[in-house]
Amino acid sequence: MKEELFKNLEKAMYDYDKEKAKEIALKIVEENINTVEAVDVLSSSIATIGDKFSSGELWLPDLMLAADTMKGALAILEKELLNQGIERKSQGKIVLGTVYGDIHNIGKNMVGTLFSAAGFEVIDLGENVESKDFIEAVKKNKPDVLAMSALLTTTAPEQKRVIEGMIKEGIRKNVKIIVGGGCVTQEFSDLIGADGFEPTAPLAVDLVKRLLNK
Repeated sequence: MKEELFKNLEKAMYDYDKEKAKEIALKIVEENINTVEAVDVLSSSIATIGDKFSSGELWLPDLMLAADTMKGALAILEKELLNQGIERKSQGKIVLGTVYGDIHNIGKNMVGTLFSAAGFEVIDLGENVESKDFIEAVKKNKPDVLAMSALLTTTAPEQKRVIEGMIKEGIRKNVKIIVGGGCVTQEFSDLIGADGFEPTAPLAVDLVKRLLNK
């Protein structure tokens, strides 16, 4: 029963069948099957899809659909883990958000889902986040990483403003900062003093693992 459900969950991920994945996740909970192993199946599947995206075998819509498929099933499984008092081994804590003036969330949401799949605790501040709110979130949550997204060239300077504010507050040295978004480049990342940049969501996960020596 367990192996069949896990196989079907994996298939649902590769088929981008969101409702099927949620149905199987509920079945896993009902049958009292190892929830941690089920989460590992989701993580392994999304990692494979991310690798295929990075190699050019799959396209951005594939990655988006896979992340959306995983999100629903993962929420069900993580709720059950919480009910059982089981904690997944955390790889670290990440505060995530799209900067002020920018309401784009597709890339941010995808990165957040992949971070969750990789075992990171994700605190998503949403979109249109002011610099003071990023700074307060860092103070309050004490994350290992701050991840900021900006799609527009007009909003990318907000990433610099946040970093400057953190330096002023004396908390910059306590957290790694990564930046991303359609208008962001490695040159811009270096210029504003971020710790890293990657152009795609799967590579962002790899970047954070490198920064934290995972």
